[in-house]
Amino acid sequence: MSSTNPVFLLPAALRARGEALAQGFVGSLTLGAGQFCTNPGLIIAEQGPALDGFIAAAVAALRQSPAQTMLTPSIFRAYQAGVDALSGHARQLVAGLPATGPNQCQAQLWLADARDYLANPALRAEVFGAAALIVQCRDAAELRQLAEQLEGQLTATLQLDEGDLDLAHALLPTLERKAGRILVNGWPTGVEVCDAMVHGGPYPATSDARATSVGTAAIQRFLRPVCYQDFPDALLPQALKQANPLALRRLLDGDREG
Repeated sequence: MSSTNPVFLLPAALRARGEALAQGFVGSLTLGAGQFCTNPGLIIAEQGPALDGFIAAAVAALRQSPAQTMLTPSIFRAYQAGVDALSGHARQLVAGLPATGPNQCQAQLWLADARDYLANPALRAEVFGAAALIVQCRDAAELRQLAEQLEGQLTATLQLDEGDLDLAHALLPTLERKAGRILVNGWPTGVEVCDAMVHGGPYPATSDARATSVGTAAIQRFLRPVCYQDFPDALLPQALKQANPLALRRLLDGDREG
């Protein structure tokens, strides 16, 4: 499936800590050669000096990032094809350090205007690997318009400060429809395996937005209901043989807890 995992850099946060945000972004982008479903492949922010500073800091960090070996030659070929597709539609800002061997992923960063992003489906495609697109918006209204046009995502992230709360409130109803997990002031590759974790999202992030592959609810992905009607005990699964409803309920609840 596909997810670009948009990260919204809201204005107050971008002004206050743009360099730190750039460092965190590059760390998440290049983690494992970018071979994470939750790789931050899309950065969205309002244009201006604060975004320019973020870009400069991200470029500087990426220029120190060595190329990394991808898992398989086919994954590397797909990465290269995705990068080549972006090259005709966005402006490249930087590549990582030169490759020293085969199947080496060089980090890529690209820049586009929101109008071009909205008009060009080629800019919306996921590139599986350490490649990301920065989309600059003219104002908050255009940023909200872009959020409305996003496809289903595994994650959406809000980098915000106190002065961004009104804009965050305005974005949340949209992001709740678009993503399975919404983060504040984190990076989407930080996936904790815990009861509350959801690693799923609306199509095309996954085929079923109710499913998750991380967290205790993940067991539902491997279960399919079957009704045994009018079966003699001899043909029933062992767990169902001569089980009264209360005992069966306790058994099923125990399985889910385990």
